[in-house]
Amino acid sequence: MENQNPLSNDEIRVAPKVLLHDHLDGGLRPSTIIELAAEQGYGGLPTTDPTDLASWMLRGANRLDLALYLETFAHTVGVMQTKDALERVAAECAEDLADDGVVYAEVRFAPELHVEKGLTLDEVVEAVVAGFTRGSAGRDITIGTLLTAMRTAARSLEIAELAVRRRNRGVVGFDIAGAEAGSPPTRHLDAFHLIQRENFHFTIHAGEAYGPPSIWEAIQYCGAERLGHGVRIVEQIEKTADGYALGPLAQFVLDDRIPLELCPSSNVHTGVCASVADHPIGLLAELKFRCTVNTDNRLMSDTTLSKELALCSEAFGWGWPEVQWVTINAMKSAFWPFNDRLRLINDVIKPRYATLMA
Repeated sequence: MENQNPLSNDEIRVAPKVLLHDHLDGGLRPSTIIELAAEQGYGGLPTTDPTDLASWMLRGANRLDLALYLETFAHTVGVMQTKDALERVAAECAEDLADDGVVYAEVRFAPELHVEKGLTLDEVVEAVVAGFTRGSAGRDITIGTLLTAMRTAARSLEIAELAVRRRNRGVVGFDIAGAEAGSPPTRHLDAFHLIQRENFHFTIHAGEAYGPPSIWEAIQYCGAERLGHGVRIVEQIEKTADGYALGPLAQFVLDDRIPLELCPSSNVHTGVCASVADHPIGLLAELKFRCTVNTDNRLMSDTTLSKELALCSEAFGWGWPEVQWVTINAMKSAFWPFNDRLRLINDVIKPRYATLMA
């Protein structure tokens, strides 16, 4: 249902928002990439004009295929190989999210991708956390870090151990990411079992480029608390004469309130759907799945969380009640201590939305 009076980007920007699925290496400022490349002698950039580079990234990502989408990250990761660069990128990420009205964010990155110039995994994490701390100072935002292992590599147990080692020091959980087809999450059971034994948290990229079998493995074999994307759970939902029929996996996800980290624009760019208006989030929200709205990669998809919510408002008729609903869903689902989540919901999110809806 198209909204005749959709909420604008500017209106949504002032609302408190919660972001659970954002990749650090997918959100750099184009000017920063260019400056870091010059400082480090990185010569692989297609252009040194910030506007042209932003356009190139969007064109490169918008190729309707996850594997092709991921190719654009060679340049951002390429300039994120020193402590100073990592700290700067993280600090600017915190600043940009705060400027967009995000009050809590979980930003993920893969430490194993940032050791090409000799940094240790711990040094990589320390630099990123220091950047988030610096960029958040004096701003109305809290950032927790998710450490991501690459599902196509063999270091997931090592990254899981690193996440546990850095818990309560900026790291709030673990993740796996990368090309989904041909790399099922069950290849990384040792890592997930370690996280579970340590009473820690993890999410799994599943149900983006591969369908319900990937979601099923992530939940029932690996024990995922949240689903990174999870959008293709819609393949287990059928329209009937009197409503919708849910397959057993979809019903389980709905009943168990398993959070879906949905990323509308990114899914359009990787070919999941033709447009945001066609994105399954509209139906999934209607059926009351635990939907959250996310950016995935702000640079590659030329987006912000406010923009994603504005697009949903236009496409699905969302007003302030729906924006508040997905925001509270995200805060409930965060890998942050319960009392802190409750405080942010009751003292920040609900009062500010009450003012917006007055």
